[in-house]
Amino acid sequence: MTGARFSQVGIDRLVRLDWLERVASLALAGNDTKAVKGVLQHDLKQLFRSERTDVRGSLDKTITILLKVWVTTPPLLESLRTEGLELLKYLPQQDKLAVHWGMVMAVYPFWSSVAMQVGRLLRLQGTVTAAHVQRRVREQYGERETVSRRTRYVLRSYLDWGVLQESGTKGIYACGRVLFIEDPRLITWLTEAVLHARANGAAPLKALLDSPSVFPFRFKPIQAASISAASPRLDIIRHGLDDNLIIFKK
Repeated sequence: MTGARFSQVGIDRLVRLDWLERVASLALAGNDTKAVKGVLQHDLKQLFRSERTDVRGSLDKTITILLKVWVTTPPLLESLRTEGLELLKYLPQQDKLAVHWGMVMAVYPFWSSVAMQVGRLLRLQGTVTAAHVQRRVREQYGERETVSRRTRYVLRSYLDWGVLQESGTKGIYACGRVLFIEDPRLITWLTEAVLHARANGAAPLKALLDSPSVFPFRFKPIQAASISAASPRLDIIRHGLDDNLIIFKK
């Protein structure tokens, strides 16, 4: 892994889907960073009241993560963010989860790394053991307890989003809801999001849409030429006899 985005864990708190939806709706309404932060501090404060929790620390860290996804997005991802917000305006509710998933994985590749291990295990055995995921992620990010703890936060987030579900045995999860994505514009946008979560910035289209990192989704078949035509930021390079490499335009 190269580059700060791909070596940093970043996510150190639970990321609830309804919180991200709230942030996106505030951004769409034209609120600036200060205004969105103020609303989140007011709305979420009561959720962090606990004798064992540092209220300011936990709340502030959570808000920082949420803002980075839809408001204080890194400059590299501003175009992706702008188009993602546009998608949220017209997509049916059941497709909006995919937009939030794509934006989180682009901003925080660690989310994608955990999803990659979860998706692989689901394909192999139909269930996921938290300990197995943690071990595989530590192999990638380093043998630190911090990595295991933050992997747990991401797994809990997947449960909250409904893409994983409890199996009945502690620490073992099964696949949750699977979403079928047919909108060509959304498929194109997600292709770019998945590419942003990869350090090399290039991959065959099939590898992107079949990636275990997007395990909650099944995509309607789409041609690489359609992806390129629909996105001003993606290009195609012929790769072998029947493969098309998707890359970022320079």
